[in-house]
Amino acid sequence: MDVLAGFDRQAVVDAGIKSSVAVEGEKARKVYFGATRFKRQQAQAVRIARETGKSLDQILFIEQQVRAVSSDRETWKLRLALLSVRGDYKTLQRRAKDIVPDPDADTPAPESTVRFGRTRKGKRTVIATGEERVIADLEHALRGKLDPDRPEGPQMYEAFAELLRGGAGVAEAVPRPLIQVPLSEHTRILAGEGDETILGLSDGTTMTGAEYLTHYYAKDLEVALFHPQAGAVNLYHAKRFANAKQRDLARATLTTCPVPDCRHAADNCEVHHITPWARGGPTNMDNLSVLCRYHNRTNDDDPHRHHRGRIHMRGGTPTWVSPRGTPVPNTTHQYGAMHLLFGS
Repeated sequence: MDVLAGFDRQAVVDAGIKSSVAVEGEKARKVYFGATRFKRQQAQAVRIARETGKSLDQILFIEQQVRAVSSDRETWKLRLALLSVRGDYKTLQRRAKDIVPDPDADTPAPESTVRFGRTRKGKRTVIATGEERVIADLEHALRGKLDPDRPEGPQMYEAFAELLRGGAGVAEAVPRPLIQVPLSEHTRILAGEGDETILGLSDGTTMTGAEYLTHYYAKDLEVALFHPQAGAVNLYHAKRFANAKQRDLARATLTTCPVPDCRHAADNCEVHHITPWARGGPTNMDNLSVLCRYHNRTNDDDPHRHHRGRIHMRGGTPTWVSPRGTPVPNTTHQYGAMHLLFGS
């Protein structure tokens, strides 16, 4: 809280931290230390934040959670409730789901549709909205043969055009998730009580346990073992490139790229050496993480360079760490094994 009281937006930018963090930090400073008609609630918020030892990351997360609330009075009520939560960042994330009402709970899903734009210099734009399973299949098909040395967008268009002209269509992929739920939940699914159990797939989609049992359950199962601190069990490998089992464990550990707000599903990510191979990093599970193509290339592989942040292994979970050394998890599609099994 003292950091927020003396928050200097320009100093943060000069330090190489993302401008979005500087902007959000300045907004938070005004909430907790700026002029307001809710002086009593403001003083109470500062006191509670200090008592519970809230970090800057936690404060920014709280402000993100209350942003959609229209009533100022209700905003302060929720803010105080979140500030009162004791524990680390992940504990706050879990508790926030029970405290803050979902703003989209009553919002209907967007209609499945396709829209076409006007021709501009021989080019046109098409925008499609549809069932996540269908769109995920399309994305997987377009990314199937990407050349890592070329921009991915033009390559995906070429693959898209080939699908349209070739008439082959997009095959409906059979989801192949590792069972990333505690054994007790898996037992409930097999007993036909899986309606409320949500499984996260490594392509960024979800399904209920009942849907998995009805449509995709097979005789042969793959079982991955995870330790609450070490993460995925180590599979020692003396080559640079991860083998199939290691890639499976990496995408089971995290179902999305670990960089905050990145949407790319693990199925479409590359396998990243946390300590680079060129610097002696082994191809072992405790040194591997999924990372999308863009962030795999912008990650600060040099430990002495602090410009864009880098991936660290924290408690068995690959986590993005800011240039200033602050770990920030990606809250998008939190269905990775470490989160589901151990809440980390």
